[in-house]
Amino acid sequence: MPYSELMDSKETIGKTSEDPLFQFCALEYRPQDWSIASSRGESVILLALRDERGSHRFLVDPEVRTIVQDRDLDYLEELLKDFIERAKTDPAALFNQICSLAVGPLVTRATGSNLSEFPTIQKQTLHFVPITALA
Repeated sequence: MPYSELMDSKETIGKTSEDPLFQFCALEYRPQDWSIASSRGESVILLALRDERGSHRFLVDPEVRTIVQDRDLDYLEELLKDFIERAKTDPAALFNQICSLAVGPLVTRATGSNLSEFPTIQKQTLHFVPITALA
């Protein structure tokens, strides 16, 4: 289910007692020439979600191939293919790994249980699609 539908459904990411508790992890793309000074916070390309029942969703920006620089594209496409395969067999381990990426062109930007605390990321990820849609 696309994140926009998730936000419109009963399964919103929030902290009310009626809603399932979600954990999220947002990953941003950082090209080789990235610097904090040049970052505008608009480079989140992947969102991992886990609900209280242990269900996982991995959503990606459908424009990922146009966002990522050519020199990083092959690496990132292989990484996303790996995520697709690992999500089928061990989504919990994949989620945990995604939430701690700190090296390379794809790094953890934010984690938590209330995406509304990160309005820029929340707005940016509304159009994301399931990672399997890129397969």
